[in-house]
Amino acid sequence: MPAIEPELQALKENLLDMLSMVKDQLETCIHAIEEKDRSLAQKVKEDEKKINVQELAIDRDCENILALHTPVATDLRLVLATLKITNDLERIGDSAKSLAKIISKDLTKKEFKWIESLQIVDMLKVLVDMLQEMGSALKRSDTKPALKAVEKDVELNEIFKKALKTTAELMKKSPDDSKTILNLLLMVRNLERSGDLTKNIAEEIVFQIEARVVKHKGKKK
Repeated sequence: MPAIEPELQALKENLLDMLSMVKDQLETCIHAIEEKDRSLAQKVKEDEKKINVQELAIDRDCENILALHTPVATDLRLVLATLKITNDLERIGDSAKSLAKIISKDLTKKEFKWIESLQIVDMLKVLVDMLQEMGSALKRSDTKPALKAVEKDVELNEIFKKALKTTAELMKKSPDDSKTILNLLLMVRNLERSGDLTKNIAEEIVFQIEARVVKHKGKKK
């Protein structure tokens, strides 16, 4: 077995661990909202530090592999894709942390009702499904689950469009709470952006497995 193989396998396993950590964060946000549990939201905030540590460790491993083994072809694509994927995962984790900060406050029934109206839990569930598919794609070295997950991003875009209208309606009914409502809309925007980041991860998986660039495919200059 080439000397690089164990390090590449460890790199892939660490990447899968980080993906799982971010997915767990999103799932914990769901439970925190559904159960109105501030302690769960606090856990999300604390776990975000672990994700940052994991990202730095993976970056260091990538640098070591590049410096010591000068990988080529498939091995090089794995390292380059991993560097980009960890960055996207860290940003999704940041979105979960931002949402957890809001949930960890002593929210009223009215505010939880707004969260429901803006379909934040629905968005979180879509993102969890997308990341689940990304994990399957990485484990099996199969692009199909990743490309399948990309299609779900349409759901996030539609929810965000509805949220814009819903926000306007809520602000008319509760003008004194406009700041809180706008903060919730910002969370919806962050989750919609997380869908875009997950699409980026799918593109990197396709690049790593098939040496095929799908970024900006179908877009006109």
